Amino acid sequence: MSTPIAEIERKPLTKKEIAADHPTWCPGCGDFSVLALYFKLIEKRKIWHEKITTVAGIGCSSRFPYFVQAHGAHYIHGRALPFATGVSLSRPDLHVFAFGGDGDAFSIGGNHFNHCARKNVKLTYLVMDNQVYGLTKKQTSPTSPIGFKSKTDQWGSMDEPVNPMRQALSAGATFVARTTHTNPKHLLEMMEAAMDHNGFSFIECLSECTEFFEGAFDASNPRKGGEFRDMPAGHDVTDEIAAYKAAAEPFPGHFGIFYKVNKPTKNEKEAEINRRSREKVQGLADWQILQQNFDRMK
Repeated sequence: MSTPIAEIERKPLTKKEIAADHPTWCPGCGDFSVLALYFKLIEKRKIWHEKITTVAGIGCSSRFPYFVQAHGAHYIHGRALPFATGVSLSRPDLHVFAFGGDGDAFSIGGNHFNHCARKNVKLTYLVMDNQVYGLTKKQTSPTSPIGFKSKTDQWGSMDEPVNPMRQALSAGATFVARTTHTNPKHLLEMMEAAMDHNGFSFIECLSECTEFFEGAFDASNPRKGGEFRDMPAGHDVTDEIAAYKAAAEPFPGHFGIFYKVNKPTKNEKEAEINRRSREKVQGLADWQILQQNFDRMK
């Protein structure tokens, strides 16, 4: 008798088996680190090709799906989360990873970010924040600091920047964390914690654009004279007010899990609706159910 496929011991995927096209980012880009740690996560957690789901929008960081040899989609600008939501709800056996940048997430995609967070869809959204539009050669982004000079603000940006952590908290995200590409060990820890969370997991990852905003995050990099500060040991991750206060700290602030609570997910609520609906038509074939719906519209 042959052994069922599910019971066959499978070797973890190697980076060579996961990697697709060679990344086309500029030398020194922080996104290389995130991609490398994503490969590491897949290998460490034994995620197989058929279970890897990588979704992204538009931008430098959103080229992610091109570089991963697995299922994924490079979707339209700012709309990665609606697409990822559909995948998550229709395939509960998958853990969906969505990747984006500060422009894709908080400008054109800001609306979708808020609603995906409040609905608590089970997926991980990792935003590589470089505080500039890099793909289109240096324009002010939603997270660019006041005074930042770019092609769209030659006199220096005067608008208050978006605070990704506070926005995630106010939108209702049930897992909110912060990390940086210059600390690979910490980045992997945050990705694993986000993957294990049952709900909408948001990670802000500082990812330097060496071409158009070099040195933006030196203050958080000990190798550049900065300081990487973990969240205080006594921080209560279920305390939303404490998370807000931590998110409001001057740059570079703290890094780690700011907020984590367990609440019913959109996936669980939808599954319950489907279960109750199926009980009403138990014993009927799909075509009979469809016919009943047509008859009601007459």
